[in-house]
Order: sequence, then C-alpha cells, then structure tokens
Amino acid sequence: MEFKDYYQILGVEPDAELKDIKIAYRKLARKYHPDLNPDPGAEASFKEVAEAWEVLKDPGRRAEYDELRRYGGRRDQQFEPPPGWASSSGAGSQQFDGDFSDFFNSIFGAGFRQQGPAGDYSRPGQDVEIELPLFLEETLESFSKPVEYRIPVYAQGQLQELKKSLKVTIPAGISDGERIRVRGQGAPGPGGGPAGDLYLHVRLVPHPLFDVEGHNLLVTVPIAPWEAALGAKITVPTLSGKISLTVKPNSQSGQKLRVPGKGLASRAGRGDLYVVLKVVMPQDASGDVQALWRQLAEQAAFDPRAEWGK
Repeated sequence: MEFKDYYQILGVEPDAELKDIKIAYRKLARKYHPDLNPDPGAEASFKEVAEAWEVLKDPGRRAEYDELRRYGGRRDQQFEPPPGWASSSGAGSQQFDGDFSDFFNSIFGAGFRQQGPAGDYSRPGQDVEIELPLFLEETLESFSKPVEYRIPVYAQGQLQELKKSLKVTIPAGISDGERIRVRGQGAPGPGGGPAGDLYLHVRLVPHPLFDVEGHNLLVTVPIAPWEAALGAKITVPTLSGKISLTVKPNSQSGQKLRVPGKGLASRAGRGDLYVVLKVVMPQDASGDVQALWRQLAEQAAFDPRAEWGK
C-alpha cells in the first residue's frame, strides 16, 4: 500500500497552521473540481485533496497521522500500518461514510462515504467573509443590521455569484477587528454538503470628532485664553448628545477632563470620555485688542519659560 503524504498533496509544510492548510485545500479543490476541470484525472486529484483535508483539519486525526508519519511512512514507499494502529487513538472506531483510499481506511476505518442523495461527491460549502463598517454610535446598543453580500454557487457547471441579504444582530460593545460568525449563511455545499458560514469583519468608521483608545474616547475642545484663565461652562459633544462641562480657572492647554461612562460600550460597561482642552487664540488683531494683550503682559509679569531652560 502506498503511503500518502497529505502535507505534500496540499503543498504545505508539516508545521503549517490550520488556516494555511485550509487556504491550500480550497485553492486545490477549486482547481480540480470536476465541474470546473474537464481533465480526466481531475476527479481523482480532487478526491485526494479532499482526503488530505479530511485528515489534517481534525486535530485528533492529524495528530495520529503525524505520529504515523514519524513512524517511518514516506511517499512512494510501500507501507503497511502497524497491527492495531487504526484503533490506537480511537479515530479508527469512527464510522465514516465516504469513498477514500485504502491508506485512509487502514488508519481511520473503512466506510467513509461522504456522498449526497444522488451519490455525488459532497463537501462543505465555502465560507464567505466580508467587511462590516460600523459607526461608533452603532456600537452602544445591540441592534439588527441589514447585510447584503454575494455567495459563490455552481450552476450548469459554471461558477456564479448569487446575491443574498439578511439581518444580523450586532451585539453592543463590538470592537474594531472583531468577527461575527453567522452559521450556515455561506455558500451551499456541493453534492448536498452543509453550507459554509458567513464571517463579518467589523471595521469602525473613523469619527470626525472622537479618537478611540480601547473603549475610551478622546475629543479635543477649543477654549479661549480667558476661559482657561477664569474658568467657564462649555458644551461638549458625546456619542449620545451634548453635555455641559466645567472648566476650572487656570486650566492648561492639553489638560484632560474625564467624563465617566461616556465612552464606548464593552462587556464590562461603558468606557470614559476624555475632553482635551486646547487654548485657541482669537483671530482679531486690531489695535485695541493688541493694546489689551500688552497691558495684560505688563500686569501679569509672567514668564512661561522661567523654569523650562533650567
């Protein structure tokens, strides 16, 4: 019996991660799919690729195969598994329902017939991954969002795209870069196989006012020099409306004022809003205004760099 090097079949290294193995499998499965490849040997190659994926995608079967591979199996060598190998890890006791090689059956048990009602070779449908842009305001509460996307389907031997739409529940506190999995909403499985899943990759749309730091928000608010010096009541925006905030006398440019519970939602509660003060000079440069600034400079006798150069 010929030893099958499943890693070589898929063109991956023995220490490859599952995601890389999956990418290689999908690429080869599409290349050799009988509906897309008229070559007489395509179907045999397709089944060999599917067999390799069936073993390497499962942690238990992969571990047993790796052990057997270390035991001395090499591709293009005649190979017989050690007596009792198929039942050594429990994998051989599984009753698979499919058409795989003698090599596979000698290790994992016979009877693997992964076929649909009409006897066609079946496999799981392709997962579909799309980006889901969300505004910061949309992350504060759970809500239902319409989603439209396209799924690949085979029709009359050709690959086509079908438009699909559904409503997806977006949980409160979702963060940038998180994924939402919707089971069974991907591409249909050929030969009656199960449908793939839909994965939504969350991308938070940049806000014109707020910067995001974890679940906290930062907003820069301009204030006049006299508001910083004398103190003032200012109006500050939040994601859920405007609030009034007190600026204390002698506040400095760059100073942060914390507003608890006005940040982004999270599983632990709401983050905070930090208001960053920015002193802005008036644009009026008339003689009267300049005279007042000179009078202030003389009376204050203030040197902001007195300690700076020491």
